[in-house]
Parts: sequence; structure tokens; C-alpha cells
Amino acid sequence: MTKPDLEQLKRWISRAAITAAATLAVAVVVFVLLWRDRPSLDDINWTPYPSNESAPGAVTVTWLGVSTLLFDDGDTQVLIDGFFSRPTLADVLLGRPVDSNAATINYALDVWSMRRLAAIIPVHSHYDHAMDVGAIANRTSASILGSETTANIARGQGVPEDQIAVVENGGEFAFGQFTVTMIPAPHAPIGWGGSVPYAGTVDEPLATPAAVSSWREGQSFSIVLAHPHGTTLVQGSAGFSSGALDLLQADVVMLGVGLLQKLGKKYAEQYWQAVVTTTGANHVIPIHFDDFTQPFGEVRLLPGFIENIVDVAGWLEEFRDGWDQDADLHLPEFGKPIALYPREQVVE
Repeated sequence: MTKPDLEQLKRWISRAAITAAATLAVAVVVFVLLWRDRPSLDDINWTPYPSNESAPGAVTVTWLGVSTLLFDDGDTQVLIDGFFSRPTLADVLLGRPVDSNAATINYALDVWSMRRLAAIIPVHSHYDHAMDVGAIANRTSASILGSETTANIARGQGVPEDQIAVVENGGEFAFGQFTVTMIPAPHAPIGWGGSVPYAGTVDEPLATPAAVSSWREGQSFSIVLAHPHGTTLVQGSAGFSSGALDLLQADVVMLGVGLLQKLGKKYAEQYWQAVVTTTGANHVIPIHFDDFTQPFGEVRLLPGFIENIVDVAGWLEEFRDGWDQDADLHLPEFGKPIALYPREQVVE
């Protein structure tokens, strides 16, 4: 190669590098702008949940972000998921090893007085549901209910076997006056080509720290919490099987809507019919709509280019008006207990 040719090649490489750097810079700016552009819950004009006058033994539920729900009847507490640690977006994208955050877990257990916790029940075993089950169980006497995958997550954190109950093909369990029924259900097909992200099982105790991809789905469940005062269905993931809930009647549905928009309006309507219309619920409370890479306690919606919950809320209103006009839609408020059932349903 002659000297002029070499100089020309150097100039070409320099221009290409400058162009690539400029393109990358523009892409970063565009991503940051899109990431910051988020819908607002203020644009959803739903009525607050009825202010049911608390009676002795009234059942409350407290939403603590994503699909973490604390049920409490004054004597017994049941925790769905219990996801407090919140790995960051960088942790997730870069596959950095993560572990339960002791300070955040201690804070949550203290502020929401989880001193009567009988059970911890993840809807499935992805990290945004089951990451903290072991750390919570080790701080309480609560039992962990879930699949063998959930059990291996707990074992990896040193939870004693007598605090672990493996649910095979569903099952019914009693905790105080709560009767918990676990119904196997599919995860929402939100992955590439209708797949499930991080599918599969954890077949041995999961040692942590680990990348979030290490928390595999295992088995997903519809979780029914029946109480003498009323019945609530927790559908943490927007997956469903036609006919699976045909024999269930529920007063309240906690409806997982994570990435429901991605699945399309037709799918969403079928999901509504299978979960809400079938069970005859009078109240529907969406969950799993927030950005779970944010710190615990900071409720932010996902960026609009990923999911616009305001549009999804419009769909839900249409489905309610078309199929279940007696049902009301409500948004949960982080950390604020809701008395679920009217006073006249309370059996003294």
C-alpha cells in the first residue's frame, strides 16, 4: 500500500469513527428522551375503591408495587410475592449479579408491620416476584408456597425445609381464616415470538448473588384467597387458560396487566373474559403496571414506547362496559390498605 493510499485509509477510518460516535450519541439521546417520556396515572379517571368501614376482622390488601400484595385480617397476614429489592435497569441489562437488599426488606417488614406473616406466595418464580422470598422467610416464621423452582430459590437462601411447601398441580392451604387455592396458569406470552422470558426451572438451590435471568419462571399460578368475608383472585401475570376459572366466584380480581398492550386488544379482551367475566367480580384492581427497576416505594409507569397504561386502561373500560357493567375499576395506591369487602359481608 502506497503512502497516499495509507493516508486515505486513515482519513476514511477517522470519518467512520466520527460518524459512528455521532450516531451512537444520537441514539443515546433518543433513548434517554424515550425513557423519560412516561404516561401518568393522573390521566386515568377511575373512582377510588369504596371506603368500607373497618369492622373487627375486616380483610385489607395493601399494594406494595408490581404484584406484591399484603393481605391482612387482623390476625393473619399473607404476602403475595414480596419483591422489595429492585435491581436497577443497568443490573438487568448488563446481567450483573444481584442479591436481596437487607435494608429495604427490613424497612418494608417494619413499616407495614409484617409481624403476623403466615405465608409468602409468589405468583411465579421470576426475580420480580420471587427474588426476596427466602430473605423474608428467614426474618419471619412464614411458610413459602410455590413450585419446586420457588423451593430451590428459598433453599439457596438457607430457608429450612419445614418452611417450604411445594405445590404440585395446584392445591389448597389454610392460614388462619384464609383458604389459599393455587391454580396452575400460563405466564403471559410477552417474549419474542410469543415466548415467555426466562422460561424453565431452577433445579438446584439458587446461590446468590446471581443475574436476574437465573430466576426462572417455574410454574405460574392464579392465587385465590378465600375468607369468610369474601374472595379475591390474584392474577399476577396476564396469562390465562380458557375454562380454568369456570368454577370460581370472586368478589375482587387483582388483575396483572404487565405488557398487556404488547399482546394486543383482542388478546386483552379474551383475558378479561377468562378472568373477570368468568368469576363475576364486582371490583377489578390492576397490578404489575409500574416500572420495577425503580427503587422500592417510587411508583413510575413504564415508558410509553414500552407500554402505555393509559391506553390499556381505556381497553379495560371498554371490556367492563361491554361484558361486566356491574364491575368497577380502581387503581391501587402504594402502601395504602384497602378494606376489601363491605361491612354487610362481614360475619361477626
